[in-house]
Amino acid sequence: MPRRPRMYLPGIPVHLIQRGNNHQPCFFTVEDCNFYLECLDRSLTRYQVQLHAYVLMTNHVHLLVTPAEEEGISRMMALLGCHYVTYMNRRYQRTGTLWEGRHRSSLVDAEDYLFRCYRYIELNPVRAGLVNHPEEYRWSSYHHNALGIRNAMITEHALYLGLSIEEHLRHSYYKELFKRELSARDIAIIHNTLNQNFPLGNDRFRKEIEQTLRRRLGYELRGRPFAFSSG
Repeated sequence: MPRRPRMYLPGIPVHLIQRGNNHQPCFFTVEDCNFYLECLDRSLTRYQVQLHAYVLMTNHVHLLVTPAEEEGISRMMALLGCHYVTYMNRRYQRTGTLWEGRHRSSLVDAEDYLFRCYRYIELNPVRAGLVNHPEEYRWSSYHHNALGIRNAMITEHALYLGLSIEEHLRHSYYKELFKRELSARDIAIIHNTLNQNFPLGNDRFRKEIEQTLRRRLGYELRGRPFAFSSG
């Protein structure tokens, strides 16, 4: 079966995930996480991709990004993967693939789903049972977005900035979002569209993407959400 072509558009947010091969760990130590973030920072800068949210889990990574150019994300991920896999192979004297194929991604309708993606990503450690609250988890963007602990990699999305002109109020309003759990339906929709590489949004958004790309996506969300593990 041919691989679905990537669907990246300048200025449109993208939620992406990259998993360790066979669900194996891709981070073992603090040094591994720090080196991955260093590689991510360099790759973002080189290919003009803005990072809004992220989380590093033991065996996968979530990123919420916006590219300035159509090829920016693909090139960013290729460079990031090359540097990090080389590091892992040398450090642990290993060979073979580290990642489970290509990363998966979903264009995000910012108006309806951007903040739900923020919450989906930064609540990942809570859903996995690693912590009780996202602020307890070190390897995510929650500390920047909610607590005001500056992370130079993060570029605030316009909708995030629109929470308030006052920085301390933005953090406060953002934290309020996490007092409400994501619904099971929202979680399932985000999970399913991400893993199938389909846009996350309503029919209007998908039709706009189809018109821009000049092709049919062939996707409709049918039936009730199905069960899944945290991812």
